[in-house]
This record gives sequence, structure tokens and C-alpha cells, in this order.
Amino acid sequence: MNSKFRTTEISNSEYESNNLRFITVKTPNLKGRGDVCVFVPPFKNLKDIPIVTLLHGVYGSAWIWSQKAGVHLTALKMMEQGLIKPMVIAMPSDGLWGDGSAYLPHHNYNFESWIVNDVIDVVRENINCVSNNSDLFIAGLSMGGYGALRLGVKYHDRFKAISSHSSLTNTNQMHLFVEEKESDYFKNMEVENDLFELMKRNKEMLPSIRFDCGKADLLIEYNRILHDNLINLGVKHSYQEFEGKHEWSYWQEHIKDTLIFFNSLI
Repeated sequence: MNSKFRTTEISNSEYESNNLRFITVKTPNLKGRGDVCVFVPPFKNLKDIPIVTLLHGVYGSAWIWSQKAGVHLTALKMMEQGLIKPMVIAMPSDGLWGDGSAYLPHHNYNFESWIVNDVIDVVRENINCVSNNSDLFIAGLSMGGYGALRLGVKYHDRFKAISSHSSLTNTNQMHLFVEEKESDYFKNMEVENDLFELMKRNKEMLPSIRFDCGKADLLIEYNRILHDNLINLGVKHSYQEFEGKHEWSYWQEHIKDTLIFFNSLI
């Protein structure tokens, strides 16, 4: 098979553990290499199973969902219990710009295309149990929740559903986490960078959407406003609030809600 990438390195199965594979690929979108950690279910005769792209927050990278929250262990346990069907979970880096790229195109890097094109392509090329027939889902936490909602809405023709946890709702909230200037993230994309405005623009073409936030999270009011605005706009979605803060113990628990949500749509 001809690869879409000039170079690709994938981990040797002899040294892998806990069903995690690691891929490094060179792409023009990053003007260099990008990393993807991939959970591959260890079951036989899997074919065309879904791909879940799972995005991290600020300060993180491709390893963080697995090594901070053990999402691969959670997913496997849920599969073994029959709570969800097998699915591949692709966990890419955001491109490693500054404290966080926000998964937007800026500074002559296309962090958006890296996620919606390269990550899916490299997983399809290297993971045998997925294909062009695999359903695509996207999810994330904090900045990654923002990325999931924004990209899932903008590319509604390819993603079947979106889920986010503790999400920013506009790049004008990035200052709460990063030292880079807010202006770095706009680049004449003010409407696109506001989740509600983007959802309003694509109101008739939205995938299935759910999002949640901890009641003690610093982003709770932004999530409540987005929820209320979507109700007023008549956009069907699911919004939940749980006990918890902007922290890994919250995301480790509630990623289960994302996996169950996606499973209901397979």
C-alpha cells in the first residue's frame, strides 16, 4: 500500500504493552513529525471497527490520556464486560505548539488538518482492524474538548458524533491556561473560534453532540452558557454536570460516558 506520508515509524509489537501502539509520522501540516498513541482492542477477527480520536488538553501530548487516566484500561474493561463494542482509540499530540495549539491553523502550521486528516489516515494505514468503512468519533478534555467540538462541527460530514469534557467554548478562554497571547489563536477566524457561533452556522448539519463539566470546574459557567444557547437555538444535544473540578480524576471517570455515548451510535 502506498503511504500518504513520507516517513512513518510504528512501535514493535514485541515491546508494546497494554495494547498500546505508538506511531510517529512526518506531515507537511506540522512541518515535521507528529505522534499518535493508539489503543487497539486485543480481540480476534475485528474488521472496520470505529476510530475514536481523543484529544488532550494544554500541556499534554500523545501519551497523556493513557498515562494519566488509563483510558485504554478503562476501555478494555468495558469491552470485556460487554458495555461497549470494540473500538480503536487514537490519541494524537496537538502538534506541541506553545502550551497548546488549540487544534487550530496558525503560525503557518495546520494543527486542524493534522487531526482531521493525518491522524485518521495514519491509523487507517497502520492498524489492520480499521478501514475507510470505520465510523469516526471525536472527543477530548478542556482544550481538547474545545477541539473536538469545533472540529466535529466543522467536519460534520466525517464525524458521526462528538463528546467533550470540561471544554473551553471559545479561544478567548485560552488565557486561563497558557502564556501565549490570545491573538495567536484568532487569525481572522473569530466566528469559527466561538463554538456557539460555529454550531449556529451549521445548525442543520450537526452530528450527535454531548458534553459535560464538573460543578466546581473553572469553565462551568461557559459550559452552562453554551448549553442554554443551544437550547434557545433548538439544537439537540446532551449536557450533564457532575461533581468535580478541572482535574484528571474527573476525566478518568467520565470518559466512560463518552465511550458509552459513542457505542450507542454504532
